[in-house]
Amino acid sequence: MSRKLSYFNVNGYTEAIRYMLHYGNVKFEDVRYDHSQWPIKEVKDSLPYGQLPIYEEDGRVLNQSIAIARYVASQTGLLPADLWEQAKLDAAVLNVYDLLKKFVAYYYESDPKKREDAKKTLEGDIVFFYSRFDKELKANGGHFGGKLSWADFILVGAVELLNLYMNDTLQTNYPAIAALVSEIHGYPGVKVYVSKREPYKPPQLE
Repeated sequence: MSRKLSYFNVNGYTEAIRYMLHYGNVKFEDVRYDHSQWPIKEVKDSLPYGQLPIYEEDGRVLNQSIAIARYVASQTGLLPADLWEQAKLDAAVLNVYDLLKKFVAYYYESDPKKREDAKKTLEGDIVFFYSRFDKELKANGGHFGGKLSWADFILVGAVELLNLYMNDTLQTNYPAIAALVSEIHGYPGVKVYVSKREPYKPPQLE
């Protein structure tokens, strides 16, 4: 079976998916575009909605990072069979994405004064969400659903994204989050991938 994941050469919304694929020892083509060269017209025009990421499997194409991550989870033992448990994990993932939306609003703010204010707001949002994520992880044995799932990978990907763009190690004061990051980095497939991965740099905005 041929598989291909296409995104930019940043962690962003897709690093969690890369982690899951490596965790499951799934062979795939990891296609990365240089953010500074985007858009590439012929590539953008070929995409279902003109956006990355996309995941391809034997000629089938799936867009939207949450949909891709959930599907990959179903193929790597990271999605429970119980529908209620699935829904709880969906909620956890959407909570993480709510925080990421707030980060995006800050990151793309071009007015210096508004950007400074947005950063202060984001810092408060991080405390709000991280404290709740940490509490939920502690209450469930270190994972959102009581055992390792795709929602845990999504959180770790988000934490690493925020660390990179905020130039900080934000999970330091949240022991359950920090433990989860260490746990996922310790899985053999992920560990090998991270050891070979080039350090990420935030793309320069024009």
